[in-house]
Amino acid sequence: MRHGFTVKFLGALVLLLTTGGIASAQNPVVSHPTSSAISPALSDLPTAHWAPSSQGLKLAPPPKPLRPRGAGPGGASSGDAALQREPGPDSGIQPKANFGGIGANGYIPPDPNIAVGKTISGFGYIVQVVNSQIAVFNKSGALVHGPVALSSLWSALGSSNGCATNNAGDPIVQYDNAAPGGRWVVTQLGSLSAPYSECIAVSKTGDPGGAYYLYSYSFGSNLNDYQKLGIWPTATNSAYLTSANLFASGQTFIGAALCAYDRSKMLVGNGTAAQICFTVSNGGFLPADVDGATAPSAGTPGYFLNFETLSSLRLYQLSPNFSASPPSAMLTQVTSDIPVASFGEACGGGTCIAQPNSQQLDSLGDRLMYRLAYRVFSDHASMVVNHSVTVAPPAPNVGVRWYELRQSPAPSDQCDSKLPFSSTAFYLCQQGTFAPDSAYRWMGSAAMDSAGNIALGYSKSSGSVNPSIAFTSRTPSDTLGVMRAETILQAGGGAQTTYSRWGDYSSLRIDPDDDKTFWYTNEYYPHGGLFNYTWSTAIGSFTAAGGVVPSADFNLSAPASLTVTRGSSGTATVTLTAINASSTVNLSVSGLPRATNASFNPVAVTTPNTSILTIQPNSNAPKGTFTLTISGNNGSTTHTTTLVLNVQ
Repeated sequence: MRHGFTVKFLGALVLLLTTGGIASAQNPVVSHPTSSAISPALSDLPTAHWAPSSQGLKLAPPPKPLRPRGAGPGGASSGDAALQREPGPDSGIQPKANFGGIGANGYIPPDPNIAVGKTISGFGYIVQVVNSQIAVFNKSGALVHGPVALSSLWSALGSSNGCATNNAGDPIVQYDNAAPGGRWVVTQLGSLSAPYSECIAVSKTGDPGGAYYLYSYSFGSNLNDYQKLGIWPTATNSAYLTSANLFASGQTFIGAALCAYDRSKMLVGNGTAAQICFTVSNGGFLPADVDGATAPSAGTPGYFLNFETLSSLRLYQLSPNFSASPPSAMLTQVTSDIPVASFGEACGGGTCIAQPNSQQLDSLGDRLMYRLAYRVFSDHASMVVNHSVTVAPPAPNVGVRWYELRQSPAPSDQCDSKLPFSSTAFYLCQQGTFAPDSAYRWMGSAAMDSAGNIALGYSKSSGSVNPSIAFTSRTPSDTLGVMRAETILQAGGGAQTTYSRWGDYSSLRIDPDDDKTFWYTNEYYPHGGLFNYTWSTAIGSFTAAGGVVPSADFNLSAPASLTVTRGSSGTATVTLTAINASSTVNLSVSGLPRATNASFNPVAVTTPNTSILTIQPNSNAPKGTFTLTISGNNGSTTHTTTLVLNVQ
């Protein structure tokens, strides 16, 4: 759900700091959960039921613009240098699963999104959230748990907490692949009236049907609207990143909150996990969200992106330090804005999406669309993102503008070698506006797989086509800026009547099992009607045709030394991180002194994860210093590290 923006971007921000308030970009506000708890198992929560009826239908407040709206589908742009007006080559897409998700439950719009987990011990899950429910499916489409009301997940916080009593909307679900065993992260707004808050739940284990650590963070008198979440699993500044548009007293736009949460503490249920937030005077930001098994290197700042003008992107970097006392952070704008092909916001930022009936739909063309997908390759990092733009006459309509930003020490074969490069600057590698015919395409989500294939999922509609769910993709060898032919995931059987609200977002994910299967969810109507409020969602998967999936590799590390007394035992934690993709690593150790035993728990580790090495010298073992070699092998690669054993 979303309140709108009532004023233009503020050139300067004056904000009174109160408890739970947000600080300026130079002065972050550090806060801690106002309450925390542990939930019941999600599988034990009562199933939510709603009898399809217009009675009690809950409609989010109509959106207001980030910027002044233009007039009609033409927006402010007279041309688009990135426009793709012809279908690309055959996609080579291989469709996989396709099944129904959560359906109408009394809320419009549904805000559908999903997270996809790793298959462990034969169990692989997909979690979907909508306004205002959560459900767990297996990867074959069978419903495993739910749907249950989202507010019930936070019920352990007590009836005085808005998270436990409200379904205020803007839900997001994430899968934290870098956490040991994988974790699920769920968020939603705590309230649409003061005091405002953000509700965050982190699963205790990799089982989405189990219990969750619960947190409620205050935003005081400022509504933290349209909040989005990214996973940033670095070794030294590990964080959950969020962005939100702020409204004083829920009414007046005062800027965006760019925040980092102490991921390490939240993963273990520590109720002191810090929230560090900055305010910037513009809005519509997305936080970077890591895909793939390779995490950003230690100390890499988290990124936040918006489109600052109708021809540029603006990037901020946030460097949190949760180990400081008190926690601290720095927020800086990354060099100058990144120029892109000029565009007009879809529908001038407002409502113009055509359907076969007379009801037009909202475009949300005034902001980047979820997610800002970030991926580390062996020689560069990439971010992909999209938004909806106007397409000029002779056939005015709406298309999906997408970008690939890169950060690399040297130009790649696919990017313009005339551009300046550095090891820290992001540059525009490629861009395109996908509008191969006169239909309207909007509400998109972008992602990139481990082979460098980029995919877009989106809604498609026109005066003769009911709103449908579609996607397209490209390979690394394709012409820059060009997407291949379109595939329909789910054809619409009806149009929405009475209400313009649609979305407010969708979600394209990468399966961590193979790092190449795309999963997408969006809304559609299975049939028409005089008063059509019975929306449905679809969940589907596919693989793209091109690129080469890099082989799975790993890093292996252990403490420098371990001291053990004869007749006792000592332990050391062996840490394994994934490179390119997850793999199972078998561990061994050599160089042990006589009469000394060693064991790993577990001996086979699925990366990223840890193993405990236990060393037991008996009373006859020799005293002294011994260099042990710890080895790991995933079937194709072996890595070693050393540990100095001191036997006393």
